[in-house]
Formats: sequence, C-alpha cells, structure tokens
Amino acid sequence: RVAGVIEELGLTDVENNRIGNAVQRGISGGQKRRVTIGSALVTMPRILLLDEPTSGLDSRTSREVMSASE
Repeated sequence: RVAGVIEELGLTDVENNRIGNAVQRGISGGQKRRVTIGSALVTMPRILLLDEPTSGLDSRTSREVMSASE
C-alpha cells in the first residue's frame, strides 16, 4: 500500500530522501505536503478532509494529488 501511494503522489524519485527540517535541507515544500497527504492515504480512511491540499503546488502535482485521493 505504501509503495502504491508513493507512486500515485509522484514521490518515487525522493522516496529514500530525508524530509528535512529548519537546520537540515531535505525534500521540497510541495513534496512535504504530498508526504503528509500520503501518510493519511496509507491508512485507507473512509473520509479524508484536507484543508487546501493543492495550495502552493503546480498544476501537474495538484492533479496527481487529487487523483490519488479518489
């Protein structure tokens, strides 16, 4: 299930990278947002409420995020 969500959200190229923090650089902000969404999708929730999940994402990535949550 995890591998499928990673692929659906377009995170395969960074799946082995650290997320990072204020001190250590990691993946991009858009990728961090998708990781957060993916963490919720892995549990296969019946209902998933997201507050502006695509804000700050480019149109291609926004489409990937919305398609993964179907």
